[in-house]
Amino acid sequence: MNKIPDATLDLSQIPDAPAIKKIAFSEQDIQSRVAELGREITRDYAGRDLVMVCVLKGTLYFFADLTRCIGLPAALDFMAVGMYPGTTNQTGVVRITKDLDVDITGRHVLVIEDIVRTGLTIGYLVQNMEARGPASINICTLLDNPAQRLVNVPVAYRGFDVSGEWLLGYGMDIHEKWRNLPYIAEVEKD
Repeated sequence: MNKIPDATLDLSQIPDAPAIKKIAFSEQDIQSRVAELGREITRDYAGRDLVMVCVLKGTLYFFADLTRCIGLPAALDFMAVGMYPGTTNQTGVVRITKDLDVDITGRHVLVIEDIVRTGLTIGYLVQNMEARGPASINICTLLDNPAQRLVNVPVAYRGFDVSGEWLLGYGMDIHEKWRNLPYIAEVEKD
């Protein structure tokens, strides 16, 4: 029987790969915390009509792992946002590029995000979804940076607190690459 080769990326062997300063959260750290979050959400949403919304693209890996750790029936949906040309993620000026397919009226919505920094983008999404009449809306984020928060948003579940590091892996990218790393690394800014 052939052994499946180890697919873990060794960035030190790849030309033009970002320089890793350190592994901020190992694959084991992430999986352990995701399982804990899954248990908390299962407990808190028992008996409720839950809709979990993944904010694409960076949240995809976290969303997939988290939903498999939740012991409740839940509807799953996706939203994607993009910046208008000439704006930055510090302005909060975003456009929805993929909207919900599921009706959230009267349902309990849990928005899953990879990282919340300023709160501007997620605040816009929450405001947009609140206009649709959900029973409740909360946020679950893998990474939270409260020191950068400009807008108060309902973060009910957080995996890890972070500061201003430049992070990569487990969904987070640099120029749409390196999302598939199974850990989160702190890298040198380019």
